[in-house]
Amino acid sequence: MSPFAIVLVVLLALVILLVLGGIVASGRAARAREARLKQQVEQADQALAAAHAGDNGWDAAQMEAAARIAWEGGHHSGEPIAALHLVQVIDRPGTDADEAVYRIVGAGGHEHDVVLKRSGSGWTS
Repeated sequence: MSPFAIVLVVLLALVILLVLGGIVASGRAARAREARLKQQVEQADQALAAAHAGDNGWDAAQMEAAARIAWEGGHHSGEPIAALHLVQVIDRPGTDADEAVYRIVGAGGHEHDVVLKRSGSGWTS
């Protein structure tokens, strides 16, 4: 094999490796951007739900207490709560049909959605 052919084969191999490396790096960057975007959308949804609840005059502390009680009385009794997120507000006509959905994340990583229903001036699961 001539020295020119060897140089061409080596250069072709380098170009192929660089292209493959670029494809892999681009895929990783896209997945990282997607994960950040998903997290930002979830935070925006939670903020919107909290704002909606606040606009309706719902007591956030009372709702969170009801969600914590539902968590402790449910399948995850004894597991501490790592995160508590208001993810949905359902404001139907009247007050007895109102609902709020909390996503609770336990210290062990378990996630559970708790649906609270308005009962008089309080909230129950």
